[in-house]
Amino acid sequence: MTDDQHSDDPNKLVQERRQKLKSLRENGNPFPNHFRRNDLASDLHRKYGKIEREELSKQLISVTCAGRMTLKRIMGKASFCTLLDMSGTIQLFLNDNNLGEDIHNKFKSWDMGDILGVTGTLFKTKTGELSVRASNVELICKSIRPLPEKFHGLTDQEQRYRQRYVDLIVSQETRERFKLRSKIIQALRNFFTSRNYLEVETPMMQPIPGGATARPFTTHHNALDMELYLRIAPELYLKRLVVGGFEQVFEINRNFRNEGISTKHNPEFTMLEFYVAFKDYNYLMELTELMIREVCLESIGKTAIESNSVSIDLSKPFDRLTIIEAIAKYNPEYTLSKLQNINFIQSALTGLGEPIKNMNSLGILQFQLFEATTESKLIKPTFIISHPTDISPLARRNDENPDITDRFELFICGREIANGFSELNDPEDQALRFKAQADAKAAGDHEAMYYDDDYIRALEYGMPPTAGEGIGVDRLVMLLTNSSSIRDVILFPQLRKI
Repeated sequence: MTDDQHSDDPNKLVQERRQKLKSLRENGNPFPNHFRRNDLASDLHRKYGKIEREELSKQLISVTCAGRMTLKRIMGKASFCTLLDMSGTIQLFLNDNNLGEDIHNKFKSWDMGDILGVTGTLFKTKTGELSVRASNVELICKSIRPLPEKFHGLTDQEQRYRQRYVDLIVSQETRERFKLRSKIIQALRNFFTSRNYLEVETPMMQPIPGGATARPFTTHHNALDMELYLRIAPELYLKRLVVGGFEQVFEINRNFRNEGISTKHNPEFTMLEFYVAFKDYNYLMELTELMIREVCLESIGKTAIESNSVSIDLSKPFDRLTIIEAIAKYNPEYTLSKLQNINFIQSALTGLGEPIKNMNSLGILQFQLFEATTESKLIKPTFIISHPTDISPLARRNDENPDITDRFELFICGREIANGFSELNDPEDQALRFKAQADAKAAGDHEAMYYDDDYIRALEYGMPPTAGEGIGVDRLVMLLTNSSSIRDVILFPQLRKI
């Protein structure tokens, strides 16, 4: 019986394992690096899992495996254990006849969580489970801390986030979720590279944070003796590249925003941003629908998904609604005519307990009411279009109505997934909007943009008509893995100190 089975005191278990480690040190190095693995569990199951038991026993297939011991059963002169490697699990069978009594007895003293190397031959048990009959087994790394109780894993959600390394060991669901995340990101990359987009890298430390309205993190560069900001978006650098002639670019990037933390927000997050010359926001909406479908098919093999017990078919056309059309559709008490009345919206926001951000801007007030009453109801994929110019400082004004921009936000399951627009390439208009943002910052708006002289200079050289978009990779992964919190899809989310 191992220490994991006869004590519930974690401190006592750690001390017992430290004593074992001390004994191991007295007889050599308990952390050797000579064992070389040749076989992964998943490959063995794929190659040999369907071979009949009798046939497999005749073939005498030799294997060399290594991994973490996650289950252990000792039955006198025979033992079984489960070995977990990067690909999955495989069962080991150990007995005195094949190992020798000395080695088998050593194995019996090892603990769950220890990392082992084993050589042996494949066979199938009477129940048909593919297993390795060990001819030699070695302790490669001694685990000092016991794993959580094997049937329940980490029951404390916050502990799972703080100790993701343990969560990954004990939870196959967690391992599969992050493998799927990797597939999704690779599928996004494939989508754009196959369409002749150039993948680029832009600065993560910037002298002026731009490309979004958000509060940045600040740092100081000693050698240059200057303040720098962690990037809140790569947008302005990517559009500089369009000016330079790279007319189709994308970047899968890390962004940093010094804002609140929630189930939808982490201070450090992953975005995909892409820009294409001689296109507009209508093209982006068509491309985005196609992209999400292709990424779903490549990563999970289907376009029908489940999210929070709701079935969503991503193969169907996405809705397109203006801000006020969406409000009226999902909140019948707000008619389209009432939503054009600034006094009515002010009263509605006050009744909802929402602070009024701008008394005089109908567009800003409409967007506030949309966020307060409608955003969470957009379960079906929906493009929200016609955003006010006042909240879209980098987007091109609509030719017919200069109070709105050629911009959209994509919502699925009540979360914003993407934000795109026809880019503003008029340097004088952009300068005026930067000036308005700078004035707002001076008045106390910490999320307003800085004035970026160099970006204006770049536009003055001439940027062709361009469409650009940002997609929240973490939120897309949440959608495709049916995860309710962004912390579930980020390996090491930010948490409060304890």
